[in-house]
Amino acid sequence: MSTITVSMIDTDGVEQVLSGLPSGGSLMAAARDAGVKGILADCGGGCDCGTCHVLVDPDWIARVGAPNELEAGTLDLMVPDHVEGRSRLSCQIELTPQLDGLRVVVATS
Repeated sequence: MSTITVSMIDTDGVEQVLSGLPSGGSLMAAARDAGVKGILADCGGGCDCGTCHVLVDPDWIARVGAPNELEAGTLDLMVPDHVEGRSRLSCQIELTPQLDGLRVVVATS
């Protein structure tokens, strides 16, 4: 089984490289488990709170994809002043081999 590496810039601007991540989990769970500052994950991955909001690096937007209707609604409701065209909830980003090397910035709210 291949593993995935993701780079996350936390709310202090510090880059954390998360490596050896298994395929199939969520980016939010990996970030929470690694203690990435700014990933609160209050709803535990239920797409209900917006506390795992990240901004996907522009080079990765096409591979990560756009939020679905539920996720877009949660972003609009929970963090309306901080939503950008590259906004995603990390609980909705499934780690796959195609995302090896992904870079995101934890959004500040």
